[in-house]
Amino acid sequence: MELMEKNLKTNSMDLFDVYPLYGVTPVSAKGIVVTDDKGQEYLDFYGGHAVISIGHSHPHYIKRLKDQLERIGFYSNAVQNPLQQELAAKLGLLSGCDDYNLFLCNSGAEANENALKMASFQTGKSRVIAFRNGFHGRTSAAVATTDNEKINAPINKQQKVTFLPFDDTDAFQYEIEKGDVCAVILEAIQGVGGLDEPTTGFYQKVAELCKENQVVLIADEVQCGFGRSGKFFGFQHHGIKPDIVSIAKGMGNGFPVGGILIHKSIEATYGLLGTTFGGNHLACAATLAVLEVIEQEDLIANAATLEGDFRERAGKIPQVKRIKGRGLMLGLEFDFEVAELRKKLIYDHFLFTGGAKDKFVLRVLPALTASKTDMDEFFNRLNKAL
Repeated sequence: MELMEKNLKTNSMDLFDVYPLYGVTPVSAKGIVVTDDKGQEYLDFYGGHAVISIGHSHPHYIKRLKDQLERIGFYSNAVQNPLQQELAAKLGLLSGCDDYNLFLCNSGAEANENALKMASFQTGKSRVIAFRNGFHGRTSAAVATTDNEKINAPINKQQKVTFLPFDDTDAFQYEIEKGDVCAVILEAIQGVGGLDEPTTGFYQKVAELCKENQVVLIADEVQCGFGRSGKFFGFQHHGIKPDIVSIAKGMGNGFPVGGILIHKSIEATYGLLGTTFGGNHLACAATLAVLEVIEQEDLIANAATLEGDFRERAGKIPQVKRIKGRGLMLGLEFDFEVAELRKKLIYDHFLFTGGAKDKFVLRVLPALTASKTDMDEFFNRLNKAL
C-alpha cells in the first residue's frame, strides 16, 4: 500500500510552475475584503490585476449570475442570444460609444489579438506601432506588441512591431509615414508598465496621423476601461476617437469576459472573427450586472472623487516621489524598489497591492465601490509598513 501511494504521488499530475506565489490562500471575499483559509481578513487594494470592479460578491452580481445559470449558461454563437444585444445597447449608452459595434471574446489578450487582426484585414498591412513599457497580452500578436523580451518566444518575434517612446511626435510621424503600418496600439494609462500615460497633445497627434495615413488606432482599455480612470474609458480624457477599443478585466468582475468595440465605419462580414465561448449567456449576465451596478451606484464619479483623496494623502508621505494614474488606477513611485514593501504589506499588515515593470512603483487598484473610509485604512496600513 505504501509503495502504491508513493508511485501515485510520483506519477501524479502537478501544476506547471510559472507563478511565484504569495503564501496566502483566499477562500472567501466580500466587498473590498478577502478572507484566507485561516480566517485572516485582507484589505484588497489590487483586485486581482484590476479585475474586481464592483467589489467581491456584490449581491446584484451574484443574483444576475444565479438567475441566468438556472435558465441557460452556455450555447454557441450559432444561435441567437438576445443578451448580447442587450449588453451592446447598455455598453453603448453608458460609455458614450454608441457609434461602435461590439464583438465579444474571453480575455484581454484575445481582445487585442482580434483588434490587431481586424486592423490588418482593414489595411492589408502588417506592421504595428506600439509603445515602450506597454503590455497587451501573452498571445501571438498581442505579446509581440508587448515590450517585454522575456515573454516573447521566437514564434512571436516574427510579427513586425516597432516600439516608440510616448510623446516623441517626430519619431512617431517618421514611422507611420513609411506606409506599411496597419495599427497603432496604446494604453491610455499603462498598467503593467507602471501607470505612465501620454500627454493629451501627443494622443491627439497620434489620432490625427493615424487618420491621415489610414492606419487603425487601437485603444487598449483592458485595464483602464469600465470606469477605472474616472471616465468610462481612459482615452476619453484626451478627446479622441479610436477605431477599435479593446476591453476585458473589470467588465466581468471576475468572470472571464473580453471584447472589442469596432467603429461602425469598419464593415463586418461573416466569418471575419469568431469564438466558441465569447459572449456566452453567463458572460453577458456578468457584464450586464457590472454595468448596472456602475450606473446605479455612480461608481465612475466615485473613482474620480477618491483619486483626489488618494493624492492628498499620498502627497504627505516623504518617500513618495510621484503619484501616478487617474481615478482608481493609481501608482505610488517610491525612492526604493517596492518588492519587500509589498511582502510586508501582505504578511504584516494584511493589505493586497500590486507591483509593476517599474520596480519602484506600487500599483493601487481597489474596486470602484471603495469608500473614503477604505482609503483611510489603506494609508493607515501603508504608513505603518513604511
